[in-house]
Amino acid sequence: MTEFVWTNDAEVFEAARRELFTAVVGDIMDKLGLQRQFLPAAIQPLARDMVTVGRAMTVVEADIVEGAPGPEKPFGRMLDALDDLRPGEIYICTGASFRYALWGELMSTRARVCGSVGAVVDGYSRDTRPILEMGFPVFSRGCSAQDQGPRGYVADFRVPIEMEGVRIRPGDIVFGDIDGVCVVPREAERDVFTGAFEKARGEKTARKGLESGMTARQVFETYGIL
Repeated sequence: MTEFVWTNDAEVFEAARRELFTAVVGDIMDKLGLQRQFLPAAIQPLARDMVTVGRAMTVVEADIVEGAPGPEKPFGRMLDALDDLRPGEIYICTGASFRYALWGELMSTRARVCGSVGAVVDGYSRDTRPILEMGFPVFSRGCSAQDQGPRGYVADFRVPIEMEGVRIRPGDIVFGDIDGVCVVPREAERDVFTGAFEKARGEKTARKGLESGMTARQVFETYGIL
């Protein structure tokens, strides 16, 4: 089997969208000892066919608390974070309560113009219909029309964040599909994706074996995959 070799992000991300899925990437990370890399299962794509893979542009959200110091300007640093998005990046945020939406139509529009390939929010999104119409990949905990404006803000961006025990650093690879979202640490990305491409292609061979009448045990003993 020919090993997949890539020289830049565009090549590996396009191949991943075409050939891989989060389950097989997670399997390889398990073998490498990276066993806490999936974000909460409640974070799902707005549409079942949405797939995103890119570099993390991490964002820290915070609630506005009555009587406590708030942001110096509306939305805090959210507008700066949006405008700082680069091609191939995914806006990924956490830190707020689940009382309002963290993502919407105009944010999706600006992100897409910047070359961003998706958004992953630890909370709700809104403006679902126009986002679906534009086809911008958004992963969230569901939909809520409640606006962020008077309730929350972006405190910082391009800093390490953590989502229910999963650490995400700027530049880590984020991969999301119908089964969830996983994070591939930058230092392990070559081993992870090399193994994932090999396993995905091996699974196709194993499936053909099962379809031809091989037993599950025969397939596992022959290919080491099931």
